[in-house]
Amino acid sequence: MTKVNNIIKLKPPAPSAAFNSYWRFAQKRQQAFFARVEGQAGPWSDDDIINQYKFTNAYRASDRVSQYLIRHVIYPDNHDEIDFSAKDILLRILLFKIFNKISTWQLLEQHFGVINCANFDVERFDQVLDTAINSGQRIYSAAYIMPSGNQKKYGKIRKHRFHLQLIEHLLRSNLQRHLQQCPTMAAGYQQLLKIDSFGKFLAYQLITDINYSELTNFSEMEFVMAGPGALDGIRKCFTDLHQYSTSDTIKWMADNQQQQFERLDLDFPSLFGRDLQLIDCQNLFCEVDKYCRVAHPDIQGISGRTRIKQTFKPKSQPIELFYPPKWQLNSRH
Repeated sequence: MTKVNNIIKLKPPAPSAAFNSYWRFAQKRQQAFFARVEGQAGPWSDDDIINQYKFTNAYRASDRVSQYLIRHVIYPDNHDEIDFSAKDILLRILLFKIFNKISTWQLLEQHFGVINCANFDVERFDQVLDTAINSGQRIYSAAYIMPSGNQKKYGKIRKHRFHLQLIEHLLRSNLQRHLQQCPTMAAGYQQLLKIDSFGKFLAYQLITDINYSELTNFSEMEFVMAGPGALDGIRKCFTDLHQYSTSDTIKWMADNQQQQFERLDLDFPSLFGRDLQLIDCQNLFCEVDKYCRVAHPDIQGISGRTRIKQTFKPKSQPIELFYPPKWQLNSRH
């Protein structure tokens, strides 16, 4: 740590051998994404690890589930005709993201049509999901674990019923108004962190999802919270963080991305001019943790995991991109 003109300047984190892999992975994963978007035949990368295993995109909003959320849940084709209220939009986001599974959303739409506050009913939605579970369907995504409610407080009810009741409670408490009054993303995150069963990782993911809508208008460069996978990736990419926190480290990556790509002579294809945001750099740490299990098996993280479970199985559907209109990206592709 040094002082420059009486301003304390922290010593940046010390990189490991995996640090350069972070930037190379980001570039190659984004190149593979655009190659698929352009309709090129696979394989879409010259990196065998990326071709063989499943990784999320360099930009979170480009992932399949995020794209569905943005295009079909927040801004559906009939969005202008229906005139959703702020509470309707929050309901739709929470209902989709708590299960985080496209097929579950589509199942509910098949039964109830356009989902809004007027037709949301815990009992009827619970019956549909009960039937689905009893027939062997999975209604929750395996991307991350959604915690159940405290049984001493809520009784012995199935997890999905607890979540439906929780959504109903949040709507009655006018959560959308409280979020709209938040001056920063950090404040919105703290608002979500108060919710029963919502931990730090989930609260950060949800405030990012809500911010895709018009309910809030935070910059994705305002605030970041490292999840468990990102903490593993940070451990692998640095030998010493010095006096940086994990959030500071992610911010340092975002602030120095152009310099690092140039240093490694990497032509990174940004998202139509949009640089990697804090949420993207956080997610990349999570993906690089997995990547390093093959590329740098000698570098240990926190979890001790040594293999990548999911292999890459391309979807046959064409990729039609759509981003939050306020980003002004949709006219650029």
